[in-house]
Amino acid sequence: MKKIILSFTVVLLGISLMAQNAADLKLNLEKNKVYRFKSASEQTISQTVNGVQQTTNVKSNSAVSIKMVDATPDFLIAEVRFDTMITNTNAMGKVVIVNSTVVGNIKSAEMEDVMSCIMNRLSKNPMYVKMNYVGRVIEIVNSKMLSDVIMKDTGSIAGQTASVIKMQIKNTINDKALKSMVEMFTYNLPGKQVTTGDKWDITATLNSGGMSLDIATTYKLDAISGTAANITAESNIMASQHAEPLEYSGAKITYGDIKGLGKSNMVLNTLTGLSVENTSKIHITGNLNVSAQGMNMQIPLEIDGESKVVAF
Repeated sequence: MKKIILSFTVVLLGISLMAQNAADLKLNLEKNKVYRFKSASEQTISQTVNGVQQTTNVKSNSAVSIKMVDATPDFLIAEVRFDTMITNTNAMGKVVIVNSTVVGNIKSAEMEDVMSCIMNRLSKNPMYVKMNYVGRVIEIVNSKMLSDVIMKDTGSIAGQTASVIKMQIKNTINDKALKSMVEMFTYNLPGKQVTTGDKWDITATLNSGGMSLDIATTYKLDAISGTAANITAESNIMASQHAEPLEYSGAKITYGDIKGLGKSNMVLNTLTGLSVENTSKIHITGNLNVSAQGMNMQIPLEIDGESKVVAF
């Protein structure tokens, strides 16, 4: 009898150890439960114009909540709210602070007043997002209504910098940019059971500041401890093949040779598929090719960035 009990215990222990080496990593959210995250990032952007290096430092902080409101076997609908978004940009001593917690002024000639107003409107209106179980956004269901609310009165923006401000608004809250904002928190899952040592690949398009970058990432499951899956990731970054040029005040900017690398360390909750913590670094180099009024200029560009996402 003792031998039978001992054998049974050994079998249970073996099953337990096997379970610790495998996890079904996909979104598995509890209906109407709110999951909250904080994100912080820093970027140093260096450009060389006519032999003179210009450096811009950007610090951003945001808070986001995700609540699953409905689900089918193929996709789920989540209410996503960006509660707080603050960006501090220091460009050669010129500081611009965009803060979604203040009302701002859509009719101001100052970039920070207008963009604070735009981000304040975004923070007050939820996005209803249709996504699959690997976290890829299929559709922002209320995209048209959201755009109408946020873009209200932007036609009244005037002054010398009006065209630049309007382009900044478009690049910040267009449908592709909003999808990228959400996927930063969700799109990293294999959508299946994986065991320690397994790898999976995800290619996502990041739309930020008007730039379209393809990010091909290889993830590796390093270890599982309880409900925590420890994962490392390496990314190759390049301009999207059919990326549209940036256009500012009559200048057309292409960036087809931009390339970079990224590395991440993350911890995912095996029960929900959401991040517990995710820290990453990127390094991007390339050239901006500027064409304006019949003149062409090449501006070397280098970007170093660090970011961290934490659940709370």
